[in-house]
Amino acid sequence: MSERADLIVADLLVEGGDVLTVDEAGTFVRSGTVAVRDGEILAVGPAEELRARYAATDTLDASGCLVLPGLVNTHTHLAMTLLRGRADDVTLQGFLERVLRWEAELLSPKNVAAAVRVAIAESVRAGVTSALDMYWFHEAAEQAAREAGWRLHTGPTFMDVPEPADGIAYEDRLEWARRDLTARATARPGVRPVLFAHSTYTLSPEQLVEIAALAREFGALLHIHAAENATEVATVEVAHGKRPVELLDSLGLLGPDLLLAHAVDLTGPEIAALARTGTSVAHCPVSNLKLGCGIAPVPRLLSAGVTVGLGTDGAVSSNTLDMLGAVRQAALVHKAAGDPTAVGAEQAVRMATIEGARALGLGDHLGSLEAGKRADLIVLGLDAPHLKPLHDPWSTLAYAAHSADVRDTVVDGRILMRDRALTTLDEASALADLEALA
Repeated sequence: MSERADLIVADLLVEGGDVLTVDEAGTFVRSGTVAVRDGEILAVGPAEELRARYAATDTLDASGCLVLPGLVNTHTHLAMTLLRGRADDVTLQGFLERVLRWEAELLSPKNVAAAVRVAIAESVRAGVTSALDMYWFHEAAEQAAREAGWRLHTGPTFMDVPEPADGIAYEDRLEWARRDLTARATARPGVRPVLFAHSTYTLSPEQLVEIAALAREFGALLHIHAAENATEVATVEVAHGKRPVELLDSLGLLGPDLLLAHAVDLTGPEIAALARTGTSVAHCPVSNLKLGCGIAPVPRLLSAGVTVGLGTDGAVSSNTLDMLGAVRQAALVHKAAGDPTAVGAEQAVRMATIEGARALGLGDHLGSLEAGKRADLIVLGLDAPHLKPLHDPWSTLAYAAHSADVRDTVVDGRILMRDRALTTLDEASALADLEALA
């Protein structure tokens, strides 16, 4: 570290890489630097300029690499790594029938923690710095994430089934969730309280209204599966006389604090309702294809002004937590109708970064590399043949890059992976624990 008294001391300088900030202008800084202190980005700019202003206690030499915001996974079930490969080539309804039975038999706080540690290792390696995780025993997942220094958005899940995996009946869940939300009053920057309502087919309209009221009381994000396939839509329509999104709208639940997972089977009026209310969508193209659910109308959602983030879903339905794979799929699958511009490379990358952050209601804190935001970033090595030459960083990320190309991962200014070695999590131990459970 330099001894010059006029230098601003930072905790970390990520130096010399080409920086794709993903700000509104899409600023791309050739040979740039990101300065970080106390988990916050101090400045982004040309390396020579920042070198003259900042000194740091630690550095990452990103020369010859691409620096970009960490990827935001807006819908996943992390502990489903425990069941990876056990429910392939089935419909959504067949998948749910199997998985719900296994969850009741297998899940415990200890098992969830073990499965989440592997999911965090996989995510960090894939450049994912933040995830919205709907699952049982969220406290165990939260503890695992805290120990690893990883950014996790989670909270109580509501699902009115005969044998909930955590043993808490619906009648007791509201008070349990209230205690959980009360304890989150001092959440760290870049994290918000969350409640999860599983779906409109596992909860009654009255229950959905109760859960939404609790979420709004605490300013929490409410996340729900909705319109994942035609069978789900038909089931809800028979039960309630309305399609899932219609039902949510009629109950007054649509709004900027509601994030829908999947939203595959939508009508024109439903898309208009999402746009009118500011409701966001988590698009999960890989699991939607694998389960035969269909292709979400993302181009129409974007045209209507709906915020769309990207998610991997769980490692049972998608088999991987690879967000760059989701970026590629999102950029490609919507072109199948004949329009190669339906979802372009830049839009797909934005869906995995700033749009995902906005879908979580955290666009002021995450999703782009700008002064004042949290220092969640990744360094992507560009030395592999499939990444040469770098004509367009958006194109490289959407159509060429793989998760294995991620070299360094930083969350809140803390290096969780340096030169492809995890620094805060014992990966070998985590894998051994999961193998023992499997």
